[in-house]
Amino acid sequence: MNPGTYFFAITSAAVALFIVIEMLRRRRLRERHAIWWLVAGIASLVIAIFPQSINGLAGLIGVEEPVNLVFFSSLVILFVVGVQFSAELTSLENKTRRLAEEAAMQDQRIRALEATLSPPVE
Repeated sequence: MNPGTYFFAITSAAVALFIVIEMLRRRRLRERHAIWWLVAGIASLVIAIFPQSINGLAGLIGVEEPVNLVFFSSLVILFVVGVQFSAELTSLENKTRRLAEEAAMQDQRIRALEATLSPPVE
């Protein structure tokens, strides 16, 4: 591997990992959302530092081209993150709907109470 490419790969993986850790530290990213990004960042850093490890892993699994293994692994991580976000979005939509229904019922109760308590306006 070219030394420039080697340096670029390590730097890119380290920067990506640093960004995820910094977002966690500043509470802009929750732990349950960051776990897959941390896995991807650590895996990228290990592969960048030891580029022959992906060749060995590809040979062990039976993948012809190591780059295909990297792309497939990236696709799997993005799929898992997408499913995780979809599940959370569904949960939040259900909570929002329930809260809107509860707010509407409370508003109806308040109007009914106000109607019974306030004297008729003449």
